[in-house]
Amino acid sequence: MEARTMSLPPAASHDDAVRCLLAIELSKKSWIVAVNTPLSDKISRYTLKPCDWKELLKLSERIRTRVAGELKKRVDVVSCYEAGYDGFWLHRLLAAQGIRNYVIDPASVQVDRRARRAKTDRVDVERLVRSLMAYLRGEPKVWSVLRVPSVAEEDDRRLHRERGRLVGERVQHVNRIKGLLAIHGIYDYQPLHRDSMQQLKRLHTADGSQLSPRLKAEIVRELQRLELVLEMIETIEAERDAIALAKTKAKTKMEHSNAKKIQDLVKIKCIGPEFATALVSEVFYRSFDNRKQLAGYVGLTPTHFRSGPMCRDQGISKAGNTMARTTMVELAWMWLRYQPGSPLSVWFHNRVGKLKGRIRRITIVAVARKLLIALWRYLETGLVPDGAILKV
Repeated sequence: MEARTMSLPPAASHDDAVRCLLAIELSKKSWIVAVNTPLSDKISRYTLKPCDWKELLKLSERIRTRVAGELKKRVDVVSCYEAGYDGFWLHRLLAAQGIRNYVIDPASVQVDRRARRAKTDRVDVERLVRSLMAYLRGEPKVWSVLRVPSVAEEDDRRLHRERGRLVGERVQHVNRIKGLLAIHGIYDYQPLHRDSMQQLKRLHTADGSQLSPRLKAEIVRELQRLELVLEMIETIEAERDAIALAKTKAKTKMEHSNAKKIQDLVKIKCIGPEFATALVSEVFYRSFDNRKQLAGYVGLTPTHFRSGPMCRDQGISKAGNTMARTTMVELAWMWLRYQPGSPLSVWFHNRVGKLKGRIRRITIVAVARKLLIALWRYLETGLVPDGAILKV
């Protein structure tokens, strides 16, 4: 689960309005809605069919009408649900109907810490509605509210995420082909070679015999799938490069909502179109108040453990965007190679020296955090990272 949390104060209350609270537990089997109104201290529960948003809106309207009729006051409906499989479409639907909705980070909801606790949809939805009450009373730390991306921002991520999945498929096909040939003593075949199909026809096993018909047929089908994956990767990379390099004669006319930031990042040596697209679409598409928020979003903040005489460092939190964190660590290694004269690279080598192993892996995380903050300042203020070399 990616932690896209934001610090939002609880909404201010209105003297002439009352609140009706809805907590929704989403699943493929059913939707369970817990309701709390000013008419009763009890929590009512309703079970709906999965994805039955029309019935959910009817339920909300019935509750609003009944409370408004009895109290003769304006009614605000406030709802919440945990982020997960269903994404953000329901949030946008509720917001369009005038319902104030919060999407919650599931990992931030407080639970009983006993070794064996009850875990049912009924218990979860009641806990959600009580947490919503506490949040609206003015306790912002009761959970973490996610910042819901816009439709365009969500669509921008498809580009590099699909490429990542296709690259994984490419590796699977290549490894499968090599594995099939290795059991027959063939180790020098390259599936990614341009004439791989012609080379397959000339292959012989280690004892000089021909490949069996079904083995050759399976490898041919794997090569065909590999060729299709390579074509898809080429299409996606062409679209990505057109955005990053501002090509006007691109075959596709797809636009990116943060194309300017991608183009600014590509100007720095060692940052290519893939790094720039991933970082902007995953991190820099949104705003941050300070560097602590930025590092926390990516999961690069330290986590201390202090209890009585015990005091130790538990490493980074790893509670943020996993893809962004991985990209930043990879970029940090690239930075040491292509920006060796920058103060950040010098700092790394002074700290590590000739040491190998774990100390290098720990220190590169610190480099990734410092580099992330420097790139954020560069995109926000135009201040080039200290000592960085720009592309000619």
